[in-house]
Amino acid sequence: MSAVRRIGFAYNPTKDESVELVTRATGWCERRGIATWTVASGDTAALLAALPGADVLVVLGGDGTFLRAARAVAEVDVPIVGVNLGKIGFLSKAEAHELEDLLEKIAAGRFHLERRMALRGTITSARGRSARHAFVALNDVVIARGSLARVVRLDVEIGPSHLATFVADGLVVASPTGSTGYSFSAGGPILDPSSRNLIVTPIAAYLSALGSVVVSPDQVVCCRVVEAHEALVSIDGREDFRVRVGDVVTVAALEQALRFLEPEGAVPFWDLLREKAQLLPS
Repeated sequence: MSAVRRIGFAYNPTKDESVELVTRATGWCERRGIATWTVASGDTAALLAALPGADVLVVLGGDGTFLRAARAVAEVDVPIVGVNLGKIGFLSKAEAHELEDLLEKIAAGRFHLERRMALRGTITSARGRSARHAFVALNDVVIARGSLARVVRLDVEIGPSHLATFVADGLVVASPTGSTGYSFSAGGPILDPSSRNLIVTPIAAYLSALGSVVVSPDQVVCCRVVEAHEALVSIDGREDFRVRVGDVVTVAALEQALRFLEPEGAVPFWDLLREKAQLLPS
């Protein structure tokens, strides 16, 4: 990668710590002649407009802030890296006190890029063949019951094959990056984040002998809502859509991988997993 001349910063404007970190970051860059811009991570339109021409996008916040910003880099191919201000921060490569050290490594080119698979999907209405919603997710897509404690019945197909009809709280389709999240909590495996697979995991399935399965990225996962009092589709836990009986949710691998910036000396994933697991409540 050529010399870094322009860095974008996405942040959470509702958190004072994030706003303070933006000031530190842009001040550091200004003193070194590196051009910058700042955009709220949730303002996807503004991010899409600002990203062309940027060399790197640095996200200042927790995993939620990172996931919001990642939607934009899925459309405009710019390397992304996170500075953690949250509690766990699986997606970040530095903590707040390491900000200047991270920027120094970026400016000096002391990093490499790791390709991460994201997900693309659609929600198709039972009343028509056209897609009602199209979306991109970095972590996972969840089809689940609503607020009432009533299970849903879901027909799940993988490519041309019928996998199962689950009577369950829902279904998670996760990327390798998202395998440490809801999918893992529901009993799914943790995958190396640089791999390319989809993880399909039922949530609290009733009398089902079939648990989580790992699927080739060449396949499409198709989930039809067969029976539900109330159901929704959640994209990365940040955006929800209500679905009705007969609606179909399809999820597949996004063809173009996202590029995650890995600074020199970053903690390897499996070591990071062990460290972060120790921070979780027992």
